[in-house]
Amino acid sequence: MSMVKVTLPDGSIREYEQGISVADAVAQIGKGLAKAALAAKVDDQVVDLSTRLEGDCKLAVLTFKDEEGREVFRHTSTHIMAQAIKRLFPDCKLTVGPALQDTFYYDIDMPRPFTPEDLVAIEKEMQKIIDADYPIVRSEVSREHAKQFFAEKNEEYKILLVDKVPEGEEISMYTQGEWTDLCAGPHVPSTGKIKAFKLLSVAGAYWEANQANKMLQRVYGTSFESKQDLEQYLFILEEAKRRDHRKIGPELGLFRFEDLAPGFAFWLDKGYKIYRELEMWSRNLQGALGYQEVRTPWIFSSKLYETSGHWGHYRENMFQIRSEDQDFATKPMNCPGHCVVFRSELRSYRDLPIKMAEYGPLSRYESSGTLHGLMRVRGLHQDDAHLYVRQDQIEEMIREVIGLVDTIYKPLGLPYEIKLSTRPDDFMGEIETWNQAEASLSRALEGMGRTYKLNPGDGAFYGPKLDFDVTDALGRKWQCATVQLDFQMPNQFGLTYVGEDGKEHRPVMIHRAIMGSLERFIGILTEHFAGVFPAWLSPVQAKVLPITDRHMEYARSVVEQLKAAGIRVEMDERNEKIGKKIREAELSRVPFILVCGDKEAEAGAVAVRRRGQVDLGAMPFGDFVALALGEIREKVMDEAARKAASGKKE
Repeated sequence: MSMVKVTLPDGSIREYEQGISVADAVAQIGKGLAKAALAAKVDDQVVDLSTRLEGDCKLAVLTFKDEEGREVFRHTSTHIMAQAIKRLFPDCKLTVGPALQDTFYYDIDMPRPFTPEDLVAIEKEMQKIIDADYPIVRSEVSREHAKQFFAEKNEEYKILLVDKVPEGEEISMYTQGEWTDLCAGPHVPSTGKIKAFKLLSVAGAYWEANQANKMLQRVYGTSFESKQDLEQYLFILEEAKRRDHRKIGPELGLFRFEDLAPGFAFWLDKGYKIYRELEMWSRNLQGALGYQEVRTPWIFSSKLYETSGHWGHYRENMFQIRSEDQDFATKPMNCPGHCVVFRSELRSYRDLPIKMAEYGPLSRYESSGTLHGLMRVRGLHQDDAHLYVRQDQIEEMIREVIGLVDTIYKPLGLPYEIKLSTRPDDFMGEIETWNQAEASLSRALEGMGRTYKLNPGDGAFYGPKLDFDVTDALGRKWQCATVQLDFQMPNQFGLTYVGEDGKEHRPVMIHRAIMGSLERFIGILTEHFAGVFPAWLSPVQAKVLPITDRHMEYARSVVEQLKAAGIRVEMDERNEKIGKKIREAELSRVPFILVCGDKEAEAGAVAVRRRGQVDLGAMPFGDFVALALGEIREKVMDEAARKAASGKKE
């Protein structure tokens, strides 16, 4: 019998008989690993545990701890759900059922809407399938066999899917119990591996995401390795509903949306205070680092976007205007306008780096079905900037930008991971230039000792980029900051500077946004803090509550002194009982509630309640001001600005 050499992730090599299954090979490594195994990677390809090892290879076992293992686990969950639905509703037609990050779904063509009672029945049937612990068996079939099989079962969508499989590509089906589905796999070995699951919701979805096609029903669910993990996830879902910025924003008077302007936020006074506070913070930090702020037009001729490449690569995402036999578009990003500003003057190597920032309005066409509060909008503003640098300055500037990311994210309690997104299929320029750009980003990260993940093929069409995925208080990840290295656009616009040798040279362009869209960033922060913003960011930092009308005059003097100290303050002048005023002030999530009565007026004091129902009692007015200012903007922002200006790390 021939032997094969299998290299494990730790570098060790094991020998097995040729043709051994992955499952049997793993069992020889250890019983615990074999029990936890869901699938495997053979030479970096994810496969079933039933796969045979026919030659020397690399082998990595996938468990629920691995992202790819969880994907296989949840994809199998979709099959269990589809089998249960088919048992209960034999006349329905099945389409596709992928796994998502934490969930899964299956699109079903069903003659009537699913009801909550239906979901309960489906869950019970799924449990029967899991308890039966059916082996999940893969089979490779011919195109003709697959089409005939699904034609006999009246599964017309499956026939359409078979027709979409490219010629020469393997067609496979998976069987569990009495049910078989068209699927490329892989899957876990048996249905009993799915220990804990829950169906979540039903939504509409067009076949192949095309509005011209039939509307289907998309049944969502989630699954986990243990009931404890499932319960934790369901708790987070409920907490996410409680923190939903679309609910908190209007409740706190921050922002609202109207059908008259879909995808555009109406910023109310309190919300705009948060917006301006963040914008001012960004301006102060960037000013200390030598950024210059510009303002460019918000409507440009299509000729500008033809030069930049956006007209060919991004036009469907732009609001277009036809005027006087000429095409225009509102700008979706600032980079083309900044290139126009750069080339308006003769530049020297001594001038570089030139750091150009802009906070102006941008607009991008998003289909109505994708709009989602502040998270997905049509009108946005970014803390946007473009750095024009010499090649010898690239890594230094990338490090400076990452330092700015730290300065902003750390005080907000937003840890992050970095992804390096590389050349996409529709790239501009030469592959050699892309390789050089990607290597520059890698060296900058490695020089700072930063870990990162490769995200192949997800770069912008003009250059590779670094994406920063922040983790919020619920453990959810959001892509926020982005840093893009661009050798193409300076070439498209003919940008040059005069080098030390007296000759013209091409600058390199760094696109960067730290918060990204301010709209989206505030949506994320609203949910991250559940509307309980830190004192420096709270739109109202103190609320003054006079106990009765006779305390109004003193309370007004407290308000005026707080304003003079730079504290954002409101007063509740209503003729209501003080208990009700306190309860409502607590619901408004202000950091400090100040009660003013006879004793406070006589002593020049305030009775202080800190957010979270902590009663600090009466204290001299000056002591309170010192306490409040210790938690407000200057303490956080000035220190951050000093560190940014001096180049120190947080």
